[in-house]
Amino acid sequence: MLSKAQIKYIRSLSSHKFRKLEGVFLAEGDKIASEWLETHGKIRMVVALESWLAGKLHSIHAHPEALVVAVEEAELATVSCLQTPNKVLLVVEQPQPRAPQLSGGWHFALDDIRDPGNLGTIIRIADWFGMANVFCSPNCAEIYSPKVVQAAMGGHLRVNVCEQELTTFLRQSMLPVFGATIDGENYLDMKLPKAGILLIGNESKGIAPGLVDLCAALVTIPRYGGAESLNAAVSAGILAAGVHVGR
Repeated sequence: MLSKAQIKYIRSLSSHKFRKLEGVFLAEGDKIASEWLETHGKIRMVVALESWLAGKLHSIHAHPEALVVAVEEAELATVSCLQTPNKVLLVVEQPQPRAPQLSGGWHFALDDIRDPGNLGTIIRIADWFGMANVFCSPNCAEIYSPKVVQAAMGGHLRVNVCEQELTTFLRQSMLPVFGATIDGENYLDMKLPKAGILLIGNESKGIAPGLVDLCAALVTIPRYGGAESLNAAVSAGILAAGVHVGR
């Protein structure tokens, strides 16, 4: 059972201010929690149904630093950020971003991606395609917001996701930058290199003009129907598949 102070603490972590102050985030649901328990990351709290805890004893014992609290479904619902709480909630320490290795492969750079679902999905896409880094401009959605963590489905474990001022970073990068725009060159007609940076812009405004100037090329996905545009995460997924085909 959670104390009143613990309930207040966990609820406070729904706020960016307190997540940043504490250096932690919330990871909810069986799949995400199970993956975090299999890592060496530091876990402050495991709040879960007793039946869930019983099946994870080995993984939990690997984290002696974690406070483990068994709760009933109704109590879990009082601290969950999900509409339908799912068995377990972890309070996890935010990992330190790794130094980016840009010697090869493909990476995402995200300019002003505001929707947490889009950001989380792009992290998940990067994880699927083995992309080492996702660089987020300071005005992107918060990397560790509950909606981003949920949409990434464990992608934070394997992808280096970090906030980065993009102008200087892209200017100094040795890898070519390919910006996704509505009026770029059809990526299917291009001979793309084996390594580069895919730059995805804001959901409504696209890539900032100053960043467009830093692109080696602008690319687009051919349109065959009447839709005005594609969702940012959908575009990221199609282009990620495109740059990896045959490579």
